[in-house]
Amino acid sequence: MTTMWMVRAGEEAYAIEDFRSKNVVAIGWGETDWTKYPNRDAIVAQIAAQSPDNSDGQNMAAANQIERFLHEIEVGDRVISYDPDNRRYLLGNISGQPKHAPGMIEELPTIRAVKWGCVEVNRDDLSATTRNSLGAISTLFRVPDTAAAEIEAKAIGGAPPESVAVDTAKDDVDVLKDVQVRSLEFIKDRLSKLSWDQMQALVAGLLRAMGYKTQISPAGPDRGRDIIASPDGFGFESPRIVVEVKHRKGQMGANEIRSFLGGRHKDDKGLYVSTGGFTKEAQYEADRSSIPTTLMDMDVLAKTITEYYHDFDAESKALLPLMRIYWPR
Repeated sequence: MTTMWMVRAGEEAYAIEDFRSKNVVAIGWGETDWTKYPNRDAIVAQIAAQSPDNSDGQNMAAANQIERFLHEIEVGDRVISYDPDNRRYLLGNISGQPKHAPGMIEELPTIRAVKWGCVEVNRDDLSATTRNSLGAISTLFRVPDTAAAEIEAKAIGGAPPESVAVDTAKDDVDVLKDVQVRSLEFIKDRLSKLSWDQMQALVAGLLRAMGYKTQISPAGPDRGRDIIASPDGFGFESPRIVVEVKHRKGQMGANEIRSFLGGRHKDDKGLYVSTGGFTKEAQYEADRSSIPTTLMDMDVLAKTITEYYHDFDAESKALLPLMRIYWPR
């Protein structure tokens, strides 16, 4: 099967009409003539020179896409580009070598000639799996073979191959689940990078979002507590929640839980947060305690944060900036 490439028409597809009318695809990264650079290393060096504020990862990501456009895409390869206005994918074949053509398309001076076909593929006709695979933010990438096969089938009015002929409703659920799982892992990645002080402040912010007022213990010996949460903020009104926060890789064991519970008043409620998790023995100690105690590991913490994030105050959101994503029901 011929390789298929996605080449986006600039930010928000501003150049899609130029792609269509001028029979080209194009990339930017400045006005540099990239056709003069023989390999990825030379491209990386030039990007670093012209964008000194970029990270090494950003430079390498850009260089990979430029190098693909110049040297990996071959004449005859299939190419698509997306027109968001009519929700259609242009489908064609690369018909020329890369050229530096400043002025042809604003901010996209490196071009390759394309023979666009007379048929465009409607995004709504594609399975959720294929739509998801085409949703990458990269300027240029190779389209997965199964997605390419479905696009080709739709272009000639046929049914997609069995490997991608899926129940769309079920597929949408699978994609949503995948996004949810990955987003939760990304949140946990961010949480793990917080300092102990930041983690303590974030947990206090979570409790405030849940409707409590909080007091954070000053630095120094804390007598087994980091945060006091209660309706009045002083611990006079019930429930009075005493919180211990441990932000480390190692699991908390039974001894740590016993020590925490040993200093509690009979009317206290306990919340022990450990980003390193808990041993089974620690869970047993919490379950058998006469003082109601909740153990919160990294996974539960991340899920609870997403549940209450819309009620976080600005200070807490600054510690863990998250973006809401709307998903169709």
